[in-house]
Amino acid sequence: MNILVTGAKGMVGTALCANLKNLRDGKNRTRPGLRIDEIYEYDLASTPAELEDYCAKADFVFNLAGVNRPEKSEDFMRGNFGFASELLDCLKRHGNPAPVMLSSSIQATLAGRFGNSEYGRSKLAGEELFFAYGRETGAPVYVYRFPNLMGHSRPNYNSAVSTFCWAVANDQPYTVNDRSTALELLYIDDLVEGMFDLLEGKAQHCAFDGVETVLQADGRYCCVPVTHKVTLGEIVDLLTQFKAQPETLLMPEMPDGSFAKKLYSLYLTYLPAEHFKYPLKMNADERGSFTELLKTAGCGQVSVNITRPGVTKGQHWHNSKWELFIVVHGTALIRERCLATGETVEFTVSGERIEAVHMIPGWTHSITNLSETDELVTVMTCNEVFDPARPDTFFEPV
Repeated sequence: MNILVTGAKGMVGTALCANLKNLRDGKNRTRPGLRIDEIYEYDLASTPAELEDYCAKADFVFNLAGVNRPEKSEDFMRGNFGFASELLDCLKRHGNPAPVMLSSSIQATLAGRFGNSEYGRSKLAGEELFFAYGRETGAPVYVYRFPNLMGHSRPNYNSAVSTFCWAVANDQPYTVNDRSTALELLYIDDLVEGMFDLLEGKAQHCAFDGVETVLQADGRYCCVPVTHKVTLGEIVDLLTQFKAQPETLLMPEMPDGSFAKKLYSLYLTYLPAEHFKYPLKMNADERGSFTELLKTAGCGQVSVNITRPGVTKGQHWHNSKWELFIVVHGTALIRERCLATGETVEFTVSGERIEAVHMIPGWTHSITNLSETDELVTVMTCNEVFDPARPDTFFEPV
């Protein structure tokens, strides 16, 4: 399959082309039924001759080209309707009935606050042009009215989320006029997956009730149904937590598919290179060191423990706290004793064969570096974040 992508250098086009190449090159094997041969990338720097060539050869067309921040309002129509006409005329000249996808906007509903949107009017005109083209030629037409998109784009341009991510990551000032302002956001990765669904013949169809998307099997429009409705206040509160994470080590909860998980990924793309790395506090003494790596609100924390040759650490027990000791370098003797029964167990573990050992509540435990020359490195997980006011840790030799 040869695929033409117009607007290939924009936010959506860049992401789509990169992921189409992953499919083409066999790096992404999640869509075994899709075979991509050529990817034609058309953008502002491309020539009319290239458009002619691409329209003659394309088996599928993604029309992502458009204008959203012109100097003059009349440029909306020229950019969003005018190029669409050129594209469709070119396909007709070559008698190419390839399916075409149009990237439109929720503003084309001209509903609610979009009632006087020049951008919306230009997008609506483009939609009608595509639908008429489909009726005339029989080519399949798929029109997507996207909500606010969330992906890496230029800050201070047309995405509040990108602007806030950039500002927080780079210590720049920003203003939130109304924390309660609600946005419906479509994450770029979800959009790309929706386009792959389209290529596989699995497009989700819909209709619109005002600005609300209503899934409908015979709907005139198409949609990517995975969106997130959040307020500006929720966005900046999450970004504030992300900003503090290198100091607090506390990672906010990020369930799979959650807005927080996607926002954190986007936030990281705006970090200046000098902030890719950050220091961790090593609590060091003559025995070695103990360093907390990561904390979570609901799943405890992860630390790394370095023990010098011949040294024993631990010799304590917990009421409810439990841990996993995972030796990743060196050889250790882990000993545990049940306070209630006196039962003891011992485990010799090594980084040569990585294993996890439970530290059981009510069992005092210790770890000894058996080497006379090498340091012992142990990753330790705990089911709760350490609270110095309630440590639940009591000295008791094994």
